[in-house]
Amino acid sequence: MAIAEDVILLDNKLNVLITRYEQYFIGLEKREPLQLLGEVEKLVRCYSGVPIHNTMYKHRFNMLVARLNTYREHWNRILKLMEEGRYSRDRFISDLHLRQKNKPEKKLTESHVESADSDLDRLVHEFREARKACNLSVDKITRELIAATIEKQKPALAARLGTDHLAFRVVIEDGKPKLKAGLRKH
Repeated sequence: MAIAEDVILLDNKLNVLITRYEQYFIGLEKREPLQLLGEVEKLVRCYSGVPIHNTMYKHRFNMLVARLNTYREHWNRILKLMEEGRYSRDRFISDLHLRQKNKPEKKLTESHVESADSDLDRLVHEFREARKACNLSVDKITRELIAATIEKQKPALAARLGTDHLAFRVVIEDGKPKLKAGLRKH
């Protein structure tokens, strides 16, 4: 390949590598992207000792190498912190796991009632915000009104969908907010 294609390829692979490392650090990727890092380093080594005569490509290549080196130092610093257990995102996740282990188990019915209450509060808030967005009054919108509307719709929806595990959401149709129901995912 020519230097032009390789510089573009290096730029693209470096951008993907940066994204994959960020995903690794926040826990979306399970393994460090060492294979992709090796491919990027191989492209860099390919042109390291070779003189590049085109000034534009030479400058772009040097900038990409400098960017790679800067990110590599950053990644090595974060990896070292992770090994030592001092990386803040790791500490947050480990603290979260410890709190969940130490938290006493709630009864299933209590947690179900609490989640239903939080869902209702979320729906009331979203419905009010949707009415405000449509320049409609929110004075008469209460928690009880939304709960009564849902309870009124539940039997017909349960019969039509074949289950009573429903999830509600607020949508705006024809300039008016409405409650829509769907199947609960869990």
